[in-house]
Amino acid sequence: MRVAERTTHDGGTPPPVVAGTSVPTTTGSSGRQRRGVNREGLEAGRRSTRTLLWVLLAAAMVLYGFPFLYLLFTSFKTPIDTIAVPPTILPREWTLENYTNALGRSGVLASFINSIQTAIISTVLSLVLAVPAAYGITRYQTLSGRIFIMAALVTRMVPPVAIGIPLASMMAAVGLSDTPIALSIAHTTISLPLSIWLMSSFFEAVPKDLEEAATVDGCSRLGALWRVVIPVVSGGIAVTAIFAFLASWNEFLFALLMTAIRSQTTPVVIANFQTQFGLDWGSMTALAAVYSIPVILLTLLLQRKIVAGMTLGAVKG
Repeated sequence: MRVAERTTHDGGTPPPVVAGTSVPTTTGSSGRQRRGVNREGLEAGRRSTRTLLWVLLAAAMVLYGFPFLYLLFTSFKTPIDTIAVPPTILPREWTLENYTNALGRSGVLASFINSIQTAIISTVLSLVLAVPAAYGITRYQTLSGRIFIMAALVTRMVPPVAIGIPLASMMAAVGLSDTPIALSIAHTTISLPLSIWLMSSFFEAVPKDLEEAATVDGCSRLGALWRVVIPVVSGGIAVTAIFAFLASWNEFLFALLMTAIRSQTTPVVIANFQTQFGLDWGSMTALAAVYSIPVILLTLLLQRKIVAGMTLGAVKG
């Protein structure tokens, strides 16, 4: 057996190595060390990116949430504090006087009922029209359908002030002036294009194999839509309903043009909070805070549906 001898740089002789055997090296350990360093660098980069995202998210929450918080704090201020210069964020003296004055005014409760009726009717109309329209557009894939959905999106870009007066004249001509029905139809013109666009994206995320399997089991096209597709896109319907409800709940211009006394909504009533000294900021902010509660509760109740609807098109299979 031959023994190979190696001489080190310092003149020493390393241990003999038997021919045919491998010489242990440190390449593997150094490679693992480099990979460990790379992993640590990647982890550090991910942590810094995650921290930056959290900072941006916190900044966005502050920017979006501060106006509402300031409104909420103002609703608890005394009349003197609401017009103080310079303004203060927190009340110097907390009081419920603004809520008592706002909710005690005549017409406020009726305006809440009108707002709820108008928003519900507008939301139902938008869904009843948008669901079959979006389903037909996505399933038949015709040129006219694509043109229709683009035209619907373009109509959403038309400013409401351009169609407000003609709509008010039309409703007065058919005897629907100053009624929740007329205002609901007007609000549907705002929410329907967006509802069709949203529902089209949700229907596109549903595989056609589900409907084909339903038709094989004996369902008609309408039966497959009602029994199979609608349950799958229920989250998307919830998202669309939220947007349609908010479009009607927060709308001001049509309500100002098409209502007088009987069907006034709360945004119009809030705008009429004036005194001989100017705007009654305390009562306005108090009623606005109360008016925000139904929307917040509705969003919390449909939170899971909203999340499911927003992630419906994330994975298509």
